[in-house]
Amino acid sequence: MNKHTMRGALAALLLVSAGTLALAADKPLYGAWGFDSAGMDKATTPGNDFFRYANGTWLDNHPIPADKPAVSMRLEMTDRTEGRVHDILEAAAAKATHQPTDLEGKAGAFYKAFMDEAHVEQLGARPIQPELDAVRKAKTREALAQLMGRNNSDFEDSLYNVSIDIDLKDPNKYAIYLSQSGLGLPDRDYYLEKNFAPAKAKYQAYVAQLLGLIGWKNADARAKDVVAFETKIANASWTKVQERDLNAVYNPVSTADLRTLAPGFDWDAFLKEAGLGRINRVIVAEKSAFPKLAAIYGTAPLETIKAWQAFHVADNAAPYLSKAFTDAYFDMHQKTLSGQAQQRVRWKRAITAVSGDDFGVGDRFGTFGTMGFGVGQLYTAKWFGPDAKAKIETLVHNLLAAYRVRLQNLDWMSDATKAEAIKKLDTYTIKVGYPDHPRDYSGLVVTDDDIVGDVRRAGAFDWAFYLGRYNGPVDRTDWQMTPQTNDAYNGSLRDIVFPAGILQAPIFDANADPAINYGAVGGVIGHELTHGFDDEGRKIDAEGRLRDWWTKDDAAKFEARAKALGAQYSSFEPLPGVHVNGDLTMGENIADLGGVTLALDAYHTSLKGRHARKVDGFTGDQRVFLGWAQAWRGKVSDDYVKKQVVSDPHSPRQFRVNGPLRNVDAWYDSFEVKPGDKLYIAPDARVHIW
Repeated sequence: MNKHTMRGALAALLLVSAGTLALAADKPLYGAWGFDSAGMDKATTPGNDFFRYANGTWLDNHPIPADKPAVSMRLEMTDRTEGRVHDILEAAAAKATHQPTDLEGKAGAFYKAFMDEAHVEQLGARPIQPELDAVRKAKTREALAQLMGRNNSDFEDSLYNVSIDIDLKDPNKYAIYLSQSGLGLPDRDYYLEKNFAPAKAKYQAYVAQLLGLIGWKNADARAKDVVAFETKIANASWTKVQERDLNAVYNPVSTADLRTLAPGFDWDAFLKEAGLGRINRVIVAEKSAFPKLAAIYGTAPLETIKAWQAFHVADNAAPYLSKAFTDAYFDMHQKTLSGQAQQRVRWKRAITAVSGDDFGVGDRFGTFGTMGFGVGQLYTAKWFGPDAKAKIETLVHNLLAAYRVRLQNLDWMSDATKAEAIKKLDTYTIKVGYPDHPRDYSGLVVTDDDIVGDVRRAGAFDWAFYLGRYNGPVDRTDWQMTPQTNDAYNGSLRDIVFPAGILQAPIFDANADPAINYGAVGGVIGHELTHGFDDEGRKIDAEGRLRDWWTKDDAAKFEARAKALGAQYSSFEPLPGVHVNGDLTMGENIADLGGVTLALDAYHTSLKGRHARKVDGFTGDQRVFLGWAQAWRGKVSDDYVKKQVVSDPHSPRQFRVNGPLRNVDAWYDSFEVKPGDKLYIAPDARVHIW
């Protein structure tokens, strides 16, 4: 690697304003050098379980809180951000008027409305009466299809999701995408696999409970019908592995052909109600599932469809309703499905309602009807200034340069494909901290005594925002995550986005040892970079078009390596009898391997030929690996694991450490990993991709 590639990166790491990104002005947040060495379990052999070696004592001493399904250092970051947002919203609520006109006032009034528990309790189910009345009055399938068209702007649900995104074959325009939907449980497996039968039974009881709370007749019988209806939908639905194939889910059809593809569903009524009555082209995702879903809809009794819609209205609105609803919702979604023992206190749920939750938890709470980007403006104005933004951007640009060198030196990729890869890399936009152009909330009406109305109006406002730009030029400054989010992504705009929420310890600490920062934030940045070139990213070219730009020989070599990596992950067993799905998690596993590899190379370059000093007896390379391991320090409930392995493209956290490191040659040298150790892989069987 070119020794000058990362010349500015170390300086960028150390120059970032400690006042905006680190809580301590003169020392790292975790340990004397940014790593909590007291949390290690040095009795564990690194080659047997490196995740346990780096984190074992911390894991033993940190039980999962009753109000969460997990505990981790990443969640400590989220808690820190949540506390900051809490202070902002409390202050805003204290001075908010009944119907404010400024951004801070609207966020405060929104929060205040959620926190007025007595008023919410008094209202019961009345706030969703308009939606329920519309369902009751529906006499035809056309009327019910029309109600489904409100899915993006109200509390109704739908058999088909509608979204607006860049057209992958014409990236200078937006397109309308349609995809399968209709399930209340996290994945089709919950309806079809025997091991999820208890959760399915609990779900049927929950359906009956909510139908009873809204006064629906014959709630128990209708709940049985609803679950049977959704089981048929699950049978017809594609798996998440199938959905990872970008070519398979890109099926443009005219709206006229849509009626032929999936007859029995009133597409005209559905699209018109969604605000898309004049479009003539859509892109269908799970094409073979669409006629099956329409047939299920066309043959189901009207009373079943109406009960299904009424339940989902109540389920989608439950977090904002009275205690009977919120308790039932918690018991199903958090306790049963995620293993969370205790409901979060109200102010934390209020923050989710107002500020959003970009992670999503298998339902719409926190991802629909929020002021997420508005709260992000308030958050970054206080906690992430322009100075920090500029300096972190420098760091990311330097890591881009490091990846460029790695691509040029790959031993398995042909020169033709390398040229395309470099061409694509050079088109990437780096977005750090917060969007350059803030979202305008002047048209949103918020009142301090109508939480359901606030959510409904915010949801409609969001959908109107996306509808409003559909016919215009593609907004290349767009963000898919709010600034306060503790995550990052590689997007369809060929953009790499690092919100302010993730740029804090242990992922990034301005005062930490550089090796720790390279292992953590460098690994995350490297992870996101490689997504543009993995099994999915390789299908998008330098212009953002859906086109596989690899040679057949390169693709075969990559797929052979990816298959070998997938087999490793599919052998991992987080719980007895529960395995990681190496196909579902393929892209994230490849990115983890690429991220930690790139982080190590970038650290070496930063040394500029000097020998890394030891810190607390650990070499520089060891500290890079420990930085990566600490970034994933944490554990989750068993129920959460069961949900994760069927619905989440990310592997459980212990395998985000052990999985990639056992394929990195330098890790073996650093920790003297030898044959006989549980994680040992013979050199010729190790997977090297990036």
